[in-house]
Amino acid sequence: MSGFGWAALALLFGYLALFFWGSAVAAQAAGRPVWLFARATGHDRLAALGFRAAFALAFFGPLLWLALPMLHKVDPFWTEGNALTISTIGIFIAGLGAMVAFAAQMSMGTSWRVGVVSGQTGNLVSGGLYQFSRNPTFVGQIALLAGVALAVPAVPTILAAILFLWSATMQVRSEEAALRQTLGSDYDRYAASVPRWIGFRAKEMP
Repeated sequence: MSGFGWAALALLFGYLALFFWGSAVAAQAAGRPVWLFARATGHDRLAALGFRAAFALAFFGPLLWLALPMLHKVDPFWTEGNALTISTIGIFIAGLGAMVAFAAQMSMGTSWRVGVVSGQTGNLVSGGLYQFSRNPTFVGQIALLAGVALAVPAVPTILAAILFLWSATMQVRSEEAALRQTLGSDYDRYAASVPRWIGFRAKEMP
């Protein structure tokens, strides 16, 4: 694995450390727990497991491949660290994704939640990065994992990015339903003008 691959794993580890720190800060400021995964049911529980598995695959997968050469030797995506151009691009995407995800998380303030439970959605946040995406944290995290997959191409890192996208798509649907139930027309107006993933604010309807 090249130095770019190790840098990608270091970025991933650093982002996760910031993610947990930011969640602890939000919980302290809100005076209530922000981790709601334990209360997830049905598809939301599957999404919660998918998020955890995705980050575990992205970080520990390459380390396992290095520890057991017989695994990476049969991996059609493993490049032995020779795809330097792709790895460089991956580092850039991963770094940008980490910055976007963490900035979006911190801008949520006391509205930050990890998971979704009806009636515990917090106030609507529509400024900053939330002008361009209703889910900028997910967008940043997807970019982070995609960048890691480019920097360390392997079956586990590629599966991690795919699994995370699937999990995020499932959870977003539940979050939108909970937000509509709690915030009503305010969220409807916001959703009508800002894309689910990424884009530009649409013209406000009269």
